[in-house]
Amino acid sequence: MLKPVLIAALALTVSIDLSAQQYKVITIVESIVPMGIGRSRMIESTSTVNVDDATTERTDGKKSDQGDVKRGDLKVDNFKETKLLNFYSGVGINFQNIASNDAMISDKINKMAADGWTLAFVTSGVESDGGKDDGNGIFITRLYFSKK
Repeated sequence: MLKPVLIAALALTVSIDLSAQQYKVITIVESIVPMGIGRSRMIESTSTVNVDDATTERTDGKKSDQGDVKRGDLKVDNFKETKLLNFYSGVGINFQNIASNDAMISDKINKMAADGWTLAFVTSGVESDGGKDDGNGIFITRLYFSKK
């Protein structure tokens, strides 16, 4: 009796370890342009690419021919774009917009989790308003999901 259970447990362990880890990145761009004229979006690529096609290798100062593609060829055509609200309205920071974006982002995370994805990492950065004559800025967040 013990032998079949042991063999089944070993087979299950091997099959779990053989499955490849997958990663997915969701990028959130929230505008911090005054007067609400910026664009805020949640972006999810639905294209499959091969990084090796865009990678070159240099040895002894010479570039290989491998991965010699033009910048325009790197753009993907298939992605999902979810509209979000801007941080600023005509009178300043709009906290209702921020709460609305939080609700949208939470729903996306919950749907990813329901599909078997685990939120593994979060990174963020900001390019803020540089002064009186700037008026530009974005807040970007990347959500990194993993799945086995």
